This record gives sequence, structure tokens and C-alpha cells, in this order.
Amino acid sequence: MTTVVHAFRDEAAEAQRLANALQVPLAFVDVHAFPDGEIVPCVPAPAATTIVYRSLDQPNTKLVELLLAVDAWRSNGAQRLILVAPYLPYMRQDTAFRTGEPVSQRVIANLLDAAFDRIVTVDPHLHRTQSLTELFPTCQCTHLFGADALIPHLRAFPPPAGTVVVGPDVESDPWVRRIAAPLRLVHTTMRKRRQSDTEVELLAPADFDPAGCPVLLVDDICSTGCTLRKATSLLKSLGAGEITIFITHFLGGRKVLEELLRAGASRVLSTDSTADVTDGIHLADLLAHALREPG
Repeated sequence: MTTVVHAFRDEAAEAQRLANALQVPLAFVDVHAFPDGEIVPCVPAPAATTIVYRSLDQPNTKLVELLLAVDAWRSNGAQRLILVAPYLPYMRQDTAFRTGEPVSQRVIANLLDAAFDRIVTVDPHLHRTQSLTELFPTCQCTHLFGADALIPHLRAFPPPAGTVVVGPDVESDPWVRRIAAPLRLVHTTMRKRRQSDTEVELLAPADFDPAGCPVLLVDDICSTGCTLRKATSLLKSLGAGEITIFITHFLGGRKVLEELLRAGASRVLSTDSTADVTDGIHLADLLAHALREPG
């Protein structure tokens, strides 16, 4: 046995889908918690190439578990460690915004770069950083797109005629185009002015008239849901038809899902990069295809 997938038990379903797609065995890491809160992971026997599935939402606990487990994998014979982390945390803080703050992106990237030989992730939320190779000089990196997992779903269940693909801000334009182009759909993006961590103002393009049109509203990350709620409300005020939301990384949980539906969304889709409370788009085939290719 030269390749195996290892995972933590809280991501059993996602890891099993990946192992099935790769046609390799799956084994689980067990984590023991001591009364003082410290933890110790116990890894199964690694293969020469060990693929570690660990999406890193809720990162403060998961990162400690993961980095401790890396020592055990290496000590027990893993020659090549590949981290499949559909959600990669702390990528947004790429500068010190106030005196006294760390550059969190750099700190986390340095830790993971030293620990793994390859990292496969989906839609990392990069701003001023142009590519993952700037952050990970040692390990190989593969940057995948959640849109590429959505497209097969949309081919199997075509959106209504006249659907417009809309992004809530200019940063969403790459995802909008990646979905709209192969399906030959009309697309546009709004403009966003952020007023605080939870308050934004959105403006639709002057020539945009969605009246009566079904809308596919897409974004890479949803945590509070503020931007997507505002976008949904604005689209409804302009007379848009049925609104489906697609998010690569849905971090908001059931409360935010319910708020999006109350704002006027008919349906919310997201990938299974995080705990799935929406209609899930599975990433396993996309991840497996990338893992079969050279890093």
C-alpha cells in the first residue's frame, strides 16, 4: 500500500467520498483531550504517501490537532504528506491593519509550509497576494475553484432560461466568469463599499435590469451573510425572479442560512468544504482529479 487517506472523525463523510473517488483506503485519527484542555492525536499507520483530509474552518483547534499529528505521521514513516484542506484559514489577513497586529496569513502559511509536501485547497481568499506560491515556497500548492464543482451540477440540473450570474462585488468577478462562461450565461457584478465588519453598501451597475430574470448569486465565502443578504434584497427590489445562492465556503451555519432565505433567496447551495447545512455540492471528484495529477 503506497497511498492512504487519513482524516479526523468529524469529517468522516467528506473524507470517505474522497477516498472512494481515489479508490484508496481511509483511516481515522483519534484525538484524546486531557482535563486541562491539552490534546494528543493518535494517527493510524501511515503509507509512504499519506493524504490528510482536514478542512480548516474553526481553525484554532484544528490547526493544533493537525500540527501535532504531523509529527506522528513523520515519526511513523510517512515520506510524503499531502494536506487536502478545502478551506484554508487566515488567508484574508495579509497585512498588519493596525499597529501591534500580526500578519496572520504569513504565520499560518509558514507553519503549513514546513509541515507538508503538498497542499490542495479550494478558493483561498487572497487579496494582495497574487498566488499561493508566494506563501508556500517549499511545498507544492494546488489552487482549485469551487465553481468547477458547481458546473457539473448545473449541467445535470440546468438553471432556468434567462438566468443571470451575479457577484456581490468586483472581487467575485473571477468566480462569476468561471461559472457563466462555460454555460453561456449573462453575468455582472455589483460594487461594494464596506462600512464595518458587518455592514456593507451595495450598488448595482447602472445598466443592469434583472426584472423577471432568475439569478444565480455567487461568492467564495459566507460567514455573517451580510453581503449576500444585502445583495439578495437589492436584487429583489429590482424585480429579480428566483434567486439561487452559491457559496464555496459556507461558514455561517444554520442561522445565516435561514437569514438568507428570509431575505429572499429561494435556495442556497454550497460545497462540502465545511459542515454542510445547505444543499451540498461535493468536492471529492474535483479534489481526486487534482491529486492524480503531478503537484
